Amino acid sequence: MTRIHVYDTTLRDGSQGEGVNFSLQDKLALTRRLDELGIDFIEGGYPLSNPKDFEYFQEVRKLPLRHARVAAFGMTRRKNVTPAEDTCLEALLAAQTPIITIVGKTWDLHVSQVLGTTPEENLRMIADSVAYCRAAGRDVFYDAEHFFDGFRHNPEYALRTLHAAQDAGASVVILCDTNGGTLPEQVAAATERVRQEIGVELGIHCHNDADVATANTLAAVARGATQVQGTVNGLGERCGNADLVSIIANLSLKLGYEVLGADSLRHLTEVSRYVYETANMNFRPGQPFVGVSAFAHKGGMHTHAVARNTASYEHIDPSLVGNERRILVSELSGQSTILAKTTKYAISKDRELMRKILERVQDLENEGYEFEAAEASFDLLVKRAAGLYVPKFERLAYRVNIETGADGLPRTEATVKVRVGGQVMHTVSEGDGPVNALDGALRKALLPVYAGLGEMHLEDYKVRVVNARAETAARVRVVVEWRDAGAVWGTVGVSENIIEASWQALTDAVEYKLFKDEEQR
Repeated sequence: MTRIHVYDTTLRDGSQGEGVNFSLQDKLALTRRLDELGIDFIEGGYPLSNPKDFEYFQEVRKLPLRHARVAAFGMTRRKNVTPAEDTCLEALLAAQTPIITIVGKTWDLHVSQVLGTTPEENLRMIADSVAYCRAAGRDVFYDAEHFFDGFRHNPEYALRTLHAAQDAGASVVILCDTNGGTLPEQVAAATERVRQEIGVELGIHCHNDADVATANTLAAVARGATQVQGTVNGLGERCGNADLVSIIANLSLKLGYEVLGADSLRHLTEVSRYVYETANMNFRPGQPFVGVSAFAHKGGMHTHAVARNTASYEHIDPSLVGNERRILVSELSGQSTILAKTTKYAISKDRELMRKILERVQDLENEGYEFEAAEASFDLLVKRAAGLYVPKFERLAYRVNIETGADGLPRTEATVKVRVGGQVMHTVSEGDGPVNALDGALRKALLPVYAGLGEMHLEDYKVRVVNARAETAARVRVVVEWRDAGAVWGTVGVSENIIEASWQALTDAVEYKLFKDEEQR
């Protein structure tokens, strides 16, 4: 079985994505998590680019990594200077990483118009830089930037740049689709030609500007590449990089290559979401393999078939990558969907109850509710319909006051009155807005009894107008996503009043958290 090595560049290439900014502690925590996953190589950054990357290479040496080897990334020497005079190469050596990744120009257009030098000097820049780092005892990976564009325009020169790196001591030559516009058949043909010319290990590094970065990576592996580069979740500049999550899953589960460790695949979903959390980004629901919608089934016919044989509408068992099957509830649902969603309550044989739940769902969706992203609210609906719902607290009243001070800035205060057991709690809280203030007041009332609510955090808040023709009197739907240490759940509220809709979603979320904690005890 062929072993494919995985080179992760989330910390450098991924951080170039719009809105992505990892702190030093983020980068160190991600390094630990990627090492635990079994990633072979972790590119930490460019030590000369900023103080944070410089400090990272000092701190990462203190981490007790079990498997991964860290690489420092940088460029070839500048034109017309010696390697010993080049500040970039000196910074790469000072990083003291076992691997140095050097990027050089392959496309003659870049040589003449970007570097402003001659083709022969560019070849010397590549060879000198690789040889200098090799002489210092480092393993050198050579990134052939814009290789596929260069190969299309001037294949002879592009190949000469690869030979220059190989002959100078590079242990891996990586073919880069830097502009991300090459198609899989072009990648396959070029990689096959390179495999005939170059004797060292080949790698592939693709960007996703034509939405084929994963396909391009797999095409290169099929033609002899044994190192794949990319980022977790495809983070990166412009349209992003090749998504290592999909690449790893496809190589292992579809093509039978040896990738990562024996137990690594089932942690893919967990690591994917950890990277999103660290980058402060929302999960991509439709992301293949690990997205929350990757194994979600909505139509009644689909859910009926999946209940009989999961392979009928799923290309793999979701547990292989640490994901899970989800049965969505909507007005398109049939009784098979409701049956699949209620099996944990041992009520699925009650056909009359199933019909009652389905009719309730359809009535609510007609009013503007939707439960696809609010499964916690649906869970509570089932409990109520089945007579299993015993409220953890009684909602008596709430009030929200918003006023502006002399400085013109709004101030929000919420008052909440609830009954917990036999005691009425009347609390008040200020907040950045009405939802924040209501959340604070409700927690003040409940935390003395339900300490677990302290683990609950707001993840996302969405508002949508349901019946826009009613203009300012229209109903709005509020969908709120919450998380704690073990789960993510969504709740929904609908009303002509946005604060009332938010209150419905908030109290559902709190109830669900309390029921969930009780069931787990």
